Amino acid sequence: LLFLWSITVSIFGIGGLLGSSGSRYLTVKYGKKKCLLCNNLLMIVAASITGCSKIAQSFEMILIGRFMCGISAGLCVPLHHQYVGEISPRKLRGFANSTSSFFWSLGKAIGQISGQRELLGSQSLWPMLMASCGLPALVQLVTLPFFPESPPYLLIHKGDQEGCKKAIRQLWGEGHHQAEIDDIMKEKATMKNIKILSVLELMKDPAFRWQLYMIVILSATVQLCGINAV
Repeated sequence: LLFLWSITVSIFGIGGLLGSSGSRYLTVKYGKKKCLLCNNLLMIVAASITGCSKIAQSFEMILIGRFMCGISAGLCVPLHHQYVGEISPRKLRGFANSTSSFFWSLGKAIGQISGQRELLGSQSLWPMLMASCGLPALVQLVTLPFFPESPPYLLIHKGDQEGCKKAIRQLWGEGHHQAEIDDIMKEKATMKNIKILSVLELMKDPAFRWQLYMIVILSATVQLCGINAV
C-alpha cells in the first residue's frame, strides 16, 4: 500500500515533467489559445477518471487520473504565464504575470483547506475532492473561446499582421497600438539570430551555469523545507 500511494503521489510530477517538456513544440505548432483549450479538456477527463474511481472500485483510475493531471499542469504552467503576459498591455504585463503566481498559491491553499475531513476529505466525499480540479478547467474552457489568440504568436509564428492588429484591438480597445506592434516586430527580428538551446546544450553552456545552480538549489530547498510534510 505504501508503495502504491508513493507512486500515486509521485506520478503527478512525472506527468508534469512530460507536459512541460512538450509545451514549447505544441505552442509553436498550434498556438497558445488552442493548446490551453485542449489542455482544459485533458484536465476535465483526468478529473472525471479520478472522480469515478471509487464507484468503479479501481485505484488504477486514480493513478491514471493523477498522471493526466500532471501532464495538464506541466503544460499549463508555461502556457498560462506566456499567454497572460502576451495579451496584457505593456504597462500591466508585470502585474498580470504576478497574479498568475498569486492564484497558483491561492488554488493550493483552497485545495488543502477543502481536503480537511470536516469538508471534502471525508470517506464519502473524497471522490468529489479529487474531481474538483476539473471545475476551473471547465470555467476556462467556456470563457477562453471569447479571447483572441496571442498577438505575438499571430505575428511572429503565423506572419498574420492583420490578425495581430485585430487581436490587439479586441484586447486593448481601439487606439494607436503601433508601438506594441513595432516591439513584436523587433522581437521577431531578434529571434531569427538566436539559436534555441536544447536542455543538454543549456546545461553545458558556461554562461547559464550560475543560473542553473540557483534554480537547482531553490528547487531542492523547497522540497526539503518541510512544506510537503505540513
